[in-house]
Amino acid sequence: MALADDLEQAAGAASGHGKVTAVLPAAPAGRRAYLVALGEDEAREWLVLDAAFSPVADREAVREVASIVVLCELAGELAGGGQLAELRARLAEVRMTEQTPGIEQAEEAALALERAIGAPPVVASPAYLDAVGVATKRLEESLGDYASPFASSLAAAAGTVEAFIAEVESRQVVPLR
Repeated sequence: MALADDLEQAAGAASGHGKVTAVLPAAPAGRRAYLVALGEDEAREWLVLDAAFSPVADREAVREVASIVVLCELAGELAGGGQLAELRARLAEVRMTEQTPGIEQAEEAALALERAIGAPPVVASPAYLDAVGVATKRLEESLGDYASPFASSLAAAAGTVEAFIAEVESRQVVPLR
C-alpha cells in the first residue's frame, strides 16, 4: 500500500475519535505507526495508531512515536540553517559571480540535503534522522563550518521536544497504561 493510502486509512480509523487535522507517519524501531492530530490549537488531542490502524495505549510506545516525529520535523526545519532554498540560491550566485573554490561541492551538498529532507509526507524514522544529519554535516563541512550549527540547534530544541512529547502523552484520546 502506498504511503498516501496508509495516511488516508489512518485518518479514517481515527475519525471516530474526533476531527482529524493531521496524520504524521512514523517508524520508530522499524515498525510503522501514525501520530494523528484531532482538532486544533488548545483543543487539539492526539491518537497514536499502530500499523494495523488500531489505537496504541502503551505509554512508552506513544512517547517513542511522538519523539521521532518531533525530532524529524525539527531536523527538516533546522537543516541548512532552516533556509535551504535561499542557501542554494546564494551558493549558485556565488559560483557564477565569484567562482569561489569548493563552491560546487557546497552546492552538491546542499542538493543532497534537500533530497534527504524530501517532500512531505515523510515517514519519521531514525534512518530519516540519520540521513538528514549526515547530509547536513556534509554541507556544513563543505562550507567550512566544523562546529555544526545544526547539532547545536537540535540540542537547543530539547525543551521543545520534551514539551511536544508531554502534550501528546497528556492529550491522548485513549487512556495510556
